[in-house]
Amino acid sequence: MGEYVTKLVVGVGGRAGVSVAEVCALVEETLRGAGLSTGAVAALATVESKTLEAGIAGAAERFGVPLIGYPAEELAQISVPHPSGAVREATGTASVAEAAALAGGGELLVPKRRSVAATCAVATAQEHDLRHHGDAEVVDAGGALVDLAVNVRSDTPPPWLRRRIADSLGSLAAYPDGRAARAAVAARHGLPVERVLLTAGAAEAFVLIARALGAVRPVVVHPQFTEPEAALRDAGHRVERVVLRAADGFRLDPAAVPEDADLVVVGNPTNPTSVLHPAGLLAALARPGRLLVVDEAFMDAVPGEREALAGRMDVPGLVVLRSLTKTWGLAGLRIGYVLAEPEVIGKLAAAQPLWPVSTPALVAAEACVAPAALAEAEEAARRIAVDRAHLLAGLAEFEEISVAGVAEGPFVLIRVAGAAEVRTRLRALGFAVRRGDTFPGLDSSWLRLAVRDRATTGRLLQALDHALTLAAR
Repeated sequence: MGEYVTKLVVGVGGRAGVSVAEVCALVEETLRGAGLSTGAVAALATVESKTLEAGIAGAAERFGVPLIGYPAEELAQISVPHPSGAVREATGTASVAEAAALAGGGELLVPKRRSVAATCAVATAQEHDLRHHGDAEVVDAGGALVDLAVNVRSDTPPPWLRRRIADSLGSLAAYPDGRAARAAVAARHGLPVERVLLTAGAAEAFVLIARALGAVRPVVVHPQFTEPEAALRDAGHRVERVVLRAADGFRLDPAAVPEDADLVVVGNPTNPTSVLHPAGLLAALARPGRLLVVDEAFMDAVPGEREALAGRMDVPGLVVLRSLTKTWGLAGLRIGYVLAEPEVIGKLAAAQPLWPVSTPALVAAEACVAPAALAEAEEAARRIAVDRAHLLAGLAEFEEISVAGVAEGPFVLIRVAGAAEVRTRLRALGFAVRRGDTFPGLDSSWLRLAVRDRATTGRLLQALDHALTLAAR
């Protein structure tokens, strides 16, 4: 398979009863006239009220692309070159086709074109930098910035874990032996050892999944951690996206996932939205012949790990990824694991190089799943919940800021006008925060903030007040 590259979004409007043939003919004629290919179309977009129009939905199906529906009030805020008062009165937006094409953040290539009962416009699709991560916000800063861009828990690794890792350095002459660590992880989740694979962080697991499991129709639920899609693309897959909406609190509707998707990837709690999906809802996505990949990298930051699927053996095709780098401050050591059916574990293991996990990382894994460590992680999760509530209460004091969804992870996603400028000003004031526009489904108005202690949050809120005041001038 060739690499799949998102290129175009076609905004579409139509009268009630417009046919699939008319919509498709208009889109094809418009693209042909502009020297563009239908193969470059990544999505059709329209106003939410038109997504059930059979002609528009059928056209998206015929082109083999998703249909994105935007609320009329959102489209009404988008400036369009060819507004129509009649269209505004009928739909709530001045041009459904142009506004919907532009809503994803791209540039208009072809303005509105009309047929008898349909309209369309073409824009470039906003390409997201899938390989941009929070560490890019603080690299080369020399420790001068308070790091709210990376979701690793502060003041970690704890001293006892540092000592355990340091003590392992005396055995580096021997090749790594992962049996004890693998058994410890299996015991921690009440699973047979054959259902456990140790990896060099969750990122390696995504690469293995992309290369070894032979997916035909992979679907990634966004906004979420971008490495799963990046790994799938690198392996030559054409990736489909299910994009959750801020207006819905970034909650997942299982019906949005294509029935014939044979690989579905979703985060829980999801980075960057911090939304925690119900375990039953995710389990209901399981199908015969489908692998359901649930990224639980931040689940140990949720008190009681409620809604966790790790340890479940009654969900067919379930693949759970866990990371030990976030809670324990081991991003530089690279340690995580996969929990899945033995056949899946065997395929993933066959794709790994020899000795993929170092001896210090294996020692850390065994230590971090011990009962005392689990109790420490639970206490940390409870503190995070309290600190997050303090952050959310402070953010609620700003009229310019909104939070979509219910935050349950160790980070919060906020929306603010002029976010890029606010982020730059916060940086000048000593705080690094994560830009949101590299996540599919988000644009430049979003920022992600890591949850920190009350004192740090207090200083952040003061800096945020100052940054917003300057941005308003």
